[in-house]
Amino acid sequence: MTTTPTGLPGTPLPPARKKERNRLPLLLAGAGVLGLIGYMVLGNANNNLVYYVLPSEYQQSAAKFAGKTLRMGGLAKDVVYNRDTLALKFNMTDGQTSYPVQYQGAVPDLFRNDAVVVMEGQMQQGVFHGKSLLVKHSEEYKAEDGPGTGSAGQGQYSPDDLKKILNDQSARP
Repeated sequence: MTTTPTGLPGTPLPPARKKERNRLPLLLAGAGVLGLIGYMVLGNANNNLVYYVLPSEYQQSAAKFAGKTLRMGGLAKDVVYNRDTLALKFNMTDGQTSYPVQYQGAVPDLFRNDAVVVMEGQMQQGVFHGKSLLVKHSEEYKAEDGPGTGSAGQGQYSPDDLKKILNDQSARP
């Protein structure tokens, strides 16, 4: 006679029971991971925001931007560029306030005196140290007034005009 594990001769084994999985820990772990990712993305969003201001707006709220990376837009004046060292210095103005700017690197072909520019960087001891330089320009062509006169009204923008130019989606950096 054969014996079965139950100890009774001839008794078949009971059918195997499937182990029921408790899915609650898995769901909690998944929710925790999603929550952590959301916190990291949203929590660092404020650190990654780059503010855009005109020089006069910066002057009014300088404490707000202290130590932060920001974008400053305006007209480039008194441009000095050394092609050998790639050192660029100019004054950025909106017609009301002006700040000296220093930048190290290649300069776009469209960059010139009175160009509308956007610099990303930080203000340090009254000098804006740029990390990137964008030149804004319109797709609209304006012919010169005559030989040697340059573009009409070039460099004559109000802060509101500059804001419109800098925010214009048709003007490409």
